[in-house]
Amino acid sequence: MTNKTQKTETERPPIITVMGHIDHGKSTLLDYIRKANTVEKEAGGITQHTSAYEVMHEMPSGEAKRITFIDTPGHAAFSKMRGRGAQIADVIILVVAADDGVNVQTIEAIKTIQDSGTPYVVAINKIDKPNSDIEKTKLDLASNGVFLEGYGGDVPNVPVSAKTGDGVSDLLDVLLLMAEMGEFKKDDSKPGEGFVFESNLDPKKGGVATLIIKDGTLNVGDFIIIDGNVTPLRSLENFAGKKIAEAIASSPVKITGFSKLPAVGSNFISTKNKKEAEKIAETQAPICARRAEENYENVKLVLPVILKADFQGSVEAIEKELRKLENDDVKIRIISCGVGNITENDVSSAGNKDKPLVIGFNVKADRDVMELGEKLGIKPMTFDIIYKINDTIEEEIKRRMPKEEVEKTLGQARILRVFSRQKDKQVVGGTVLSGSIIVGKEVKIIRQKNEIGRGEINELQENKMKAREVVEGKQFGVTIDSKITIAESDIIEAFDLETI
Repeated sequence: MTNKTQKTETERPPIITVMGHIDHGKSTLLDYIRKANTVEKEAGGITQHTSAYEVMHEMPSGEAKRITFIDTPGHAAFSKMRGRGAQIADVIILVVAADDGVNVQTIEAIKTIQDSGTPYVVAINKIDKPNSDIEKTKLDLASNGVFLEGYGGDVPNVPVSAKTGDGVSDLLDVLLLMAEMGEFKKDDSKPGEGFVFESNLDPKKGGVATLIIKDGTLNVGDFIIIDGNVTPLRSLENFAGKKIAEAIASSPVKITGFSKLPAVGSNFISTKNKKEAEKIAETQAPICARRAEENYENVKLVLPVILKADFQGSVEAIEKELRKLENDDVKIRIISCGVGNITENDVSSAGNKDKPLVIGFNVKADRDVMELGEKLGIKPMTFDIIYKINDTIEEEIKRRMPKEEVEKTLGQARILRVFSRQKDKQVVGGTVLSGSIIVGKEVKIIRQKNEIGRGEINELQENKMKAREVVEGKQFGVTIDSKITIAESDIIEAFDLETI
């Protein structure tokens, strides 16, 4: 007897993640494939948050097939986002520039890919460059554990130029062949399920999320359950922003109307019945987005931070970068984080004795927010390049780090004679062994190499004349304030306190 599920299963379009070093042409490759340019819209020329796209590709047989692409940022700060892309993807493209070879993020991407166990193909890009060297690039990859077809391994590789388009069609053919071999299946009759790929707050639409459907079908009118929260599906948009009535597996879709912003990376399921959705939601424990409170005992500086960003993926990435600034003496305490512009509430909650830093990434702080910050002695800071945040916070750590006082020895003297004592005032005479003895400085009183107390030099004489300082080899008379009785042969050690 044939299983009913098997009857309704059909081939699912592959979901492809593009990974690689920051300057090796990942986004340019996607631009060529989807005939659009996003690179110039990004601050600093790097992709700042993830995106998902669908394309149609005609196979040599003439059959047109759908492919979903996920673009993941190359900057090291976004490793969590790249890791998420690897988990969602069916096949990964590792882009390596033929004129540069294996680089820092290339090695990180290789580790992410291999840890995920996801099949992958290497796109050797920039073959149009005069100094490109495909063979050297293949050898570089082999030395980093990537063994290509023809080089002792079975990893497919395709030389391409994202600029001219050479080899891109061959790359898409290979991706679809790998998808065939992977036998990715879907069942359109099932309720839609998958992952939250990205989420953010839209000033007009409220909570917005991009979902990647891994199986089943989403329809307008369904109810989506994410982390114990139910959201009615009132509208669906495809990757191009066009409203649609339904979406099937492998499709990226944008959904609005979330009362509570869903956590990126969360699973979602759907149902057509509201009561059923609420029943499922009750069984799901809410996910706490904040880190557990840490023990800050013996930490010299705890720097509180309020963090706002355009996307939750950006919040994750920034938090990862901030943790790099921590050590045994310094801890970063993120007291709140969220998606959207910096608000008066963010600033007023920061306005306490700890003076948290209010950091915004790709968001704004309006005039009212800035004026409130000025009144409270807090200046919200906004950035559009992620790695500039750490530079600012490093300076703030240096400024706030408690200063330490260390004792600097000025000189030592041996007591030769005790003249008088009246209450705490003692008049003694001695000779300077090293350095100098100075009026107004504190002294340690040392007997048989052990410190027995401390005092302060009030008056100092040399040759029966008042002196401010007596140097090495000279004899002196001195009045010392101390509760400790000074004896002949004691050593007094003058010192100063220095702040470091």
